[in-house]
Amino acid sequence: MNDQIHLQLLLAMATLGVVLGVAAAQTNFCTLGALSDWLNFADLRRLRAWGLAMAVAILGVAALRQFGALDLATTFPPYRSSSFAWARHFLGGAMFGVGMVLASGCVSKTLLRLGAGNLKSLVVLPAIAAGAYLMTWTNLYASYFSPWLDGLRVDLAAMGFAGQGLDQLLSHDMPGNPWVSAATGSLIGATLIAWAMADREFRESRTTWLGAIIVGLVVVSSWWLSGGALGQQWREWAEFSDAPPLRMGVQSLTFVAPVGDAVRFLEGRLPWRAMSLGQAGIAGVLLGACAQALLTRQWRREWFRTKGDAVRHVAGGLLMGMGGALAMGCTIGQGITGISTLALGSFVTVGAIALGAALTMRLQYRLL
Repeated sequence: MNDQIHLQLLLAMATLGVVLGVAAAQTNFCTLGALSDWLNFADLRRLRAWGLAMAVAILGVAALRQFGALDLATTFPPYRSSSFAWARHFLGGAMFGVGMVLASGCVSKTLLRLGAGNLKSLVVLPAIAAGAYLMTWTNLYASYFSPWLDGLRVDLAAMGFAGQGLDQLLSHDMPGNPWVSAATGSLIGATLIAWAMADREFRESRTTWLGAIIVGLVVVSSWWLSGGALGQQWREWAEFSDAPPLRMGVQSLTFVAPVGDAVRFLEGRLPWRAMSLGQAGIAGVLLGACAQALLTRQWRREWFRTKGDAVRHVAGGLLMGMGGALAMGCTIGQGITGISTLALGSFVTVGAIALGAALTMRLQYRLL
């Protein structure tokens, strides 16, 4: 088997990224915007969109698992690991939330803006990459974070649990029961849909909820792509490749680690054929956002107003890169992809992101 299987998956993931880029840009799908609308204007519509995207992803993954089309035992990152690193998720999520506010948007929003011509993102994205690179490719984490964070991990296996998935925690006495997994995912997904669609204004905003559904379906499709039959062939090929792709494993969309990995390629330490699926997804998001901006004539160049504005954005990018690497995901990688696996760590990360962002927004308003 040659490299063709890898190229097929890269192109497929890039295509899904294009769909995500177009949908998110067209509907202004934005986690920071959702939190800001809620906290400052009591407007829950974009937060409901985020919840609806989560619901679609949860239900889609539950269906794939129920029909044997997806196995979450060996994912990248290891969402459902029995080693529950709650402190890492909380600290990383909080750092990401603070950085998200300082940089005026999360990683996915930075990519969307860059695709639409925003020159600020040309500064923020390298800062994110630098932060992620420091945490994943240097000894920064091992030297300064691991010694105390690892000691706070909870060994769920020692307690008799198979992992940290909510379905695994609930099926303690009947491990591996597929019906518990299906029921848990269905209940959470249905609850989120009911909450999202309970608001009349949200129901009438067809573009908003259609965009959320598309985002959720892209995450599910990415899981199926890497975890299905084609993904199985891809993983078998990688075992014998002399230059296997980075971040192998069953996976869906996530942005922080792939951005940090790009630094290794720029250093010339990795062959381009080792490009990961996450990096292909990022390329697709950029292309999709660019296409949407050009077709709707929303392409615009924007630069920093002051030096202080530039410093805040760079600091925010660094915090997002470092925090996202710590938490093993961002508002997409943990907020939708991770949540779709029902991993407890993903829920902790999302809560910490929201908390960090909310406190930072409140502090900013007080300082105005």
